[in-house]
Amino acid sequence: MVGADPSLVSCRLLWQSSFLWGYLISPIAGGTLVDYYGGKIVMGCGVALWSLATFLTPWAAETSLLALLATRALLGVAEGVALPCMNKMVARWFPPTERARAVGIAMAGFTLGNAIGLTLSPILMSQGGIFGPFVIFGLSGFLWVLVWFSATSNSPDQHPQISKYELDYILNEQKKSIKMDAKTETSRVIPPFKRLLSKLPTWSLIIANAMHSWGFFVILSWMPIYFNSVYHVDLRQAAWFSAVPWSVMAFVGYLAGMWSDMLIRGGTSITLTRKIMQSIGFIGPGIALIGLTSARSPSIASAWLTLAVGLKSFSHSGFLVNIQEIAPKYSGVLHGMANTGGTLAAIVGTVGAGFFVELVGSFRGFLLITSLLYFLAALFWNIFSTGERVNFE
Repeated sequence: MVGADPSLVSCRLLWQSSFLWGYLISPIAGGTLVDYYGGKIVMGCGVALWSLATFLTPWAAETSLLALLATRALLGVAEGVALPCMNKMVARWFPPTERARAVGIAMAGFTLGNAIGLTLSPILMSQGGIFGPFVIFGLSGFLWVLVWFSATSNSPDQHPQISKYELDYILNEQKKSIKMDAKTETSRVIPPFKRLLSKLPTWSLIIANAMHSWGFFVILSWMPIYFNSVYHVDLRQAAWFSAVPWSVMAFVGYLAGMWSDMLIRGGTSITLTRKIMQSIGFIGPGIALIGLTSARSPSIASAWLTLAVGLKSFSHSGFLVNIQEIAPKYSGVLHGMANTGGTLAAIVGTVGAGFFVELVGSFRGFLLITSLLYFLAALFWNIFSTGERVNFE
């Protein structure tokens, strides 16, 4: 990334890191609330708060830099509860042989949101000014909250419109009834953090999430600038280059979920299945990033980037589902702990990429470092992870 504008790099560091510092605060507290109150209320409040932060961004930008960074941090605080809520809802609503597909569908929405946002933002800016995307996306979030509260419940037995057949199927497929889980989950407000951190499977989740977040935020934050600086692609086109991989990630993630559930139904152990999925989710992107560093044209680079992001989605059927399996009672707070580790890694990766570019003058070296970290994380996961329930009591 020779020739990158230092002011552009500095602004990018401030903008992205402010979100991540906010995102660092809420996952553990949010995960604890999810385990105690369920995902419906916590998720709805989180989306309402980040919709408000998005909507207020134009006002903050015209007020001061501090106000702008504060709204960005507030967005991170609100978004930190999303994945723990998702994981808790999936654990309650889906039997083990369907959870990977459920997570694949949920994460497809997550990644397609990136693709749609990156694609629509330049269009909305051209029609409504630079603040257009923030107003539209903020209002859309408030609309989503209304639908969420009216259409969802914390568990199947609380939903007023569920059929008896579907409810019986879910309850019969669960290893423990949802009612029993609900009673045990609400019996302890403060989770056993020391016990959770004393187990190596917990650390395999934290390190996996850290590596996943490192790669995710580096790609999300820096790829448009990478294409602009290395291949001299206009930033509006660069947004398109960065949006295509997220669309592929959504599709591949669902296929990975289907394959994962098929392996389990076919008799493959949950432990082996999670190790296969996570190995592909780390080793695949590691190899693809090496290919990206050698690409000589934007189209070839985009192909390598798409391959990296697509294979990365196998992680959704690896560590992301594994959180529910080793600690169903504490899946919310455990996800929050893993997310905190992931956020710290994302801050180091995102800020470190900027400093690396300024010092070395090239982004390719940082991609090679990221590739090496992917391989090391895959090794740690395969040694210490498990698909069996871990006793944290």
